[in-house]
Amino acid sequence: MKRVPRRAARIAVLDPAGAVFMFRYDNEEVGVHWALPGGGLEPGEDPLRGAVRELREETGWTDVEPGPALCRWEHDFTRAGVPVRQREVIHLGYGPRRDPVGDLTDAHAEDAILRWRWWSPAELSAAAEALWPPRLAELLDGVRRDGPPRTPVELGFVPNR
Repeated sequence: MKRVPRRAARIAVLDPAGAVFMFRYDNEEVGVHWALPGGGLEPGEDPLRGAVRELREETGWTDVEPGPALCRWEHDFTRAGVPVRQREVIHLGYGPRRDPVGDLTDAHAEDAILRWRWWSPAELSAAAEALWPPRLAELLDGVRRDGPPRTPVELGFVPNR
């Protein structure tokens, strides 16, 4: 199957206790999974700016302190009926624990966001559902223990399960 390349950025928002904010999606190709806020980049848009813009659009939050890039990875999925191969940069962000502004399910129905939640480090490590990107719990444990990586961790292409 031929896939359309897509550039994207996401942001792992951590609260003061180290919990991370995630959305639960239902995608026609890969099924139900949890992912960080973010999405496709505009032409010429820097990944950090794109991640912050997407966070604002998806949550209404404008005061998250953006941090360095955590990782990069590539994966396949279908978006609005179009098979894509998405190359993502995931940044760290820091902010208070709170709810998104407005009704997510109505505002983002076309993105198939089912719900949202904050995941504690222990909950993330024990998660039974699929988390995007893979190794997220391990990567965030490293940030909590040693600080952000000097350069983004390259996860490479990760096939669907």
